Amino acid sequence: MPKPARIPDRDPAPESERRQARPSGGTLETVPKRTRRVFSAAEKLRIVKEADACVASGQRGDLEALLRREGIYSSHLASWRAQLGAHGAAGLAAKKPGRKPRLTQTERLNAELLKRNAELEKKLRVANALIALQKKAHEVLGIALPESDGDS
Repeated sequence: MPKPARIPDRDPAPESERRQARPSGGTLETVPKRTRRVFSAAEKLRIVKEADACVASGQRGDLEALLRREGIYSSHLASWRAQLGAHGAAGLAAKKPGRKPRLTQTERLNAELLKRNAELEKKLRVANALIALQKKAHEVLGIALPESDGDS
């Protein structure tokens, strides 16, 4: 019994076009990284004043509408009010996020210089011990020490 003949594809598109037409497994879309919102002291003060006006008006839902419109949480408002009460308008100024450094720049420099000084003192002690050992070796062997230019 003869083998059946292979029937060629009836697709008129060439092989290269068929490869390009196939959808890939997934798309590689990049989403821009969200950055942290930063409010200036003036913006914070404006929002706090608006919030106080909303509370004073007594209209139900005004404060919540303000928070939604500004895109902030009530905790932001509470902390800004506390900062305003404790330090005034200057307390609303932006601060550097994260932990405060344990040492200031001058203290860090001082510690670095003290460490470098201790290393140099250790090297000096070792060098002086080696010089003393060389002098003893010359005495024991009876060899005259060479004259140095600096000792006159």
